[in-house]
Amino acid sequence: MKAIQAHPQQGLDGLTLIDLPDPGTPGPNAIRVRVHATSLNFHGLGVVTGRLTAVDGRIPMADGAGVVEAVGSEVTEFEPGDHVVSTFFPTWLDGEASLADFTATPGDGIDRFAREFVVAPATSFTRAPAGWSQAAAATLTTAGVTAWRGLVVNGGLKVGDSVLVLGTGGVSIFALQIARAMGATVIANSSSYEKLERLRTIGAAHVINYRQDENWGDRVRDLTGGTGVDHVVEVGGPGTLAQSIKAARVGGHISLIGVLTGSACAVPTAMLMARQQRLQGLIVGSRQHQLDLIRGLDAVHSPPVIDRSFPLADIADAFRFQESGGHFGKIVVEY
Repeated sequence: MKAIQAHPQQGLDGLTLIDLPDPGTPGPNAIRVRVHATSLNFHGLGVVTGRLTAVDGRIPMADGAGVVEAVGSEVTEFEPGDHVVSTFFPTWLDGEASLADFTATPGDGIDRFAREFVVAPATSFTRAPAGWSQAAAATLTTAGVTAWRGLVVNGGLKVGDSVLVLGTGGVSIFALQIARAMGATVIANSSSYEKLERLRTIGAAHVINYRQDENWGDRVRDLTGGTGVDHVVEVGGPGTLAQSIKAARVGGHISLIGVLTGSACAVPTAMLMARQQRLQGLIVGSRQHQLDLIRGLDAVHSPPVIDRSFPLADIADAFRFQESGGHFGKIVVEY
C-alpha cells in the first residue's frame, strides 16, 4: 500500500511517498478500513515540521475517513461497507478528560492515516455522517469535534447566545456553522476583506478586520451593546487572548483551543477575574463527543467548508498551502 512517511528534521521536504506491506486482516475487536481522505490541522503541521516531537519515520495524520472492508469476530458496531471516520484519542471513549499528551494520538504518538489501509480497534472509529463524502467526513476528527466540545459540551451553547470566532481556519468555520445551526449569533474576524465577505455568506452577523481595528475586543462589545459575547472560540493564544477576554461578557466562556501566535503569554488575570469569566483549555474530545456531533450533523445536514483538495503524493504542497494562511475552512487530501 502507498503511505507517507515524515522525517521532521527535513521539514516538509521530508514527507516521502513509500510502499508498505498490507496490514492484513483484523483481529477479534478490530476493523480493516480502506482510507480515502484525511484533513490538515495545526497539530499535524507541527508533527511533520518537527515543531512537535515525533519519531522519525512516523506516518502522519490524525484524521482519517474511509470504508470498512472487514470486521473482527467480536465487532458488532460496524460491518463491511460502512463509512467511518477516525477519533483523535482512540483510548478516550467517554467521560471526563484523562489525557494530557499525544502518546496515543494517530499521526503523532502512533502511525496512522496518511496511508491506504488501516487495521485498528473498532473503537478508534465512529460512523461518518450519513451521505457525506469521504473528504467531508475527514474534517470531523480534529476540527469538528474541537468546535463542538468548546461550544456545546463545555460551553453549554443555547439558542440566542452570541459567539466570537477568530479567523477562518477549520475550527473557527466549524464553530460558526455549529453556532448558527443552534440558533446563536456569530461575530467573526479576519484580516482579509475577501474572507470577511465569505464569513458573512456562511452566516456571520458581524465581521471585524483585526488589522484595521487592533482593539477588536472593544469592537465586539460595541456590537453587543456593551455586554460582550457569551462564547469565544480562542484559536490564537498569546497574541489574541487579551482581546478575547475583553470581548467576552461578564461570566462568559472562552475556549482556549489554539496557539497559532505562540505557546506562552502573560494572561491579564485582573481583567479575567473582574469579568468573572471561565477560561478553559481543551484538546479535541472523546469518542462520545464525536458520536454526539455526528448525531447533530445528521439532523441539520450542514457539510463542512472545504477550501482545496490534494492527492496523497502532494501532501507537502497541501501543508505549504496551510502554512501560507490562504485557506478558508479545511484542506483535505484524498486517495
